[in-house]
Amino acid sequence: MTDQTVNPLDDTESAAARAYAEERRANIRAFVRTHPDYYIRNFDRVGASARFTPTFNLMAGLFGPIWFGARGLWSWALSFLIIEAIGFVQIARGLFGDLGAAAMERIASIEGTLELRRQQLAAAIENGSDRVDAFQRAVDGLEASIDGFRAEAEALAAQGPSIALSGLVILIVAKLAQAVTANWALEARFSDWLSDRSIRSGMPLSQIVFSAVFMVAIISVAMVHYSFPDRFALLSDFPTDPALRLISIDGVEAFFNWAVLNGEALFDGITYGIRLVLDALELVFVGTPWIVIAALIILLTWLTAGVRMAIYSGAFLAYMGLLGFWEKAMTTLALLGTAACLSIVIGIPLGMFAARRPRFYAVIQPIMDFMQTMPAFVFMIPVIAFFGTGKPAAVVTTMIFGGTPVVRLTVLGLRGVPESVREAAVSFGANKWYLLTRVDLPLASPSIRAGINQTIMLSLAMVVVASLIGAKGLGEDVLEALQYANVGQGILAGFAILFCAMILDRIVQGQRK
Repeated sequence: MTDQTVNPLDDTESAAARAYAEERRANIRAFVRTHPDYYIRNFDRVGASARFTPTFNLMAGLFGPIWFGARGLWSWALSFLIIEAIGFVQIARGLFGDLGAAAMERIASIEGTLELRRQQLAAAIENGSDRVDAFQRAVDGLEASIDGFRAEAEALAAQGPSIALSGLVILIVAKLAQAVTANWALEARFSDWLSDRSIRSGMPLSQIVFSAVFMVAIISVAMVHYSFPDRFALLSDFPTDPALRLISIDGVEAFFNWAVLNGEALFDGITYGIRLVLDALELVFVGTPWIVIAALIILLTWLTAGVRMAIYSGAFLAYMGLLGFWEKAMTTLALLGTAACLSIVIGIPLGMFAARRPRFYAVIQPIMDFMQTMPAFVFMIPVIAFFGTGKPAAVVTTMIFGGTPVVRLTVLGLRGVPESVREAAVSFGANKWYLLTRVDLPLASPSIRAGINQTIMLSLAMVVVASLIGAKGLGEDVLEALQYANVGQGILAGFAILFCAMILDRIVQGQRK
């Protein structure tokens, strides 16, 4: 008789494993709500391996995107919807579509011309004209074209079964893929649901109805449109009224006319302020002897980015000087400096103000999105209306395009300051000003410097565009090269702009402190 000793630790571990398994099964039941035993079994298979584990879900295969949408897996549902829509469209085109419709339309248009040429031929024969041969060749050519298009239409119509078969193959492959991946995708959503119970679970009736109606409507419209092209005008052309566009144009023009008339003093004041900064920078960059400016730029590059970059800066400046771009490069830097300085002076305080005021930032964020995404040629139109053409308008255009990164990255940097550091500073008696200047800004400075760098780079990207409204500088040479296809001038001026950007980038993002 042998003694069997029971390890209490093993009993504890097995009890914990049973408790975990029971809790997991309860969570799966709460998540799926329908057919829990099936999903418990398959979720255990999927969760047992970190790799993709294929299973088979018949309902997902049959109902496809409807099942995925009802389960809340909309990224999967939309992807499979596109594939299934292609399959259904191919089946409908092959079985019911008029594949030769385009060729028959061409035949109908040619037949009208052919009838005219036949009448001309008959008249020429009757009158004994010397153009009988020309008309006969035209008639023969048109008849040959009709025969060719008719043969093309018949060939396309004969492809109907093969097109339908290809659509069926696509549909079957999509159904199999959905059946195989459904449980794997749902198990991943279940894992997310365990950590965030706000994620929708189960298959609510409202979601089933919405998913079914949405998927069926999309596929039905696609099938009708591609099977019967140009049969339903509503599916091809968006319903609109030309008068609506004219009314909108008149309204926009009336608004800008009112703004120009009533805001003349404001726009003149802004222009005057821009002129002050611009004239000062032009005096520094353009009026100062070149050797002084070159020496200062090289010294500044050495102090911020090191000796190697200082040597490169000297070479870049020599390139601009020897090729005759010096004065235009300095004019460009003055214009860029004005726009960048004003953007930074306005953007950093605005970002500091918005960093601790989420509601205010939520208001200005769509405005900044508009400023960054609207094409430059579009917002140049109101700028010209308000400020005319010339350098002030170019500065305003450059500020609109390049002024938002410094605001965004200032907000990002200040919001990224650890709260524990701020609380420690407050606990040691730091006031708001000390907290801002000695804690927040130093810790956020890498992000703020990145914002300044992005503002400068985006402003420099507007050099060529700004030359369209009267800004001088290197952009003028590039614009002239575009107008006259002067490849050499455009490339050399483009390299000068590139070298200006590299110098400024290394100065702002210098590694030395």
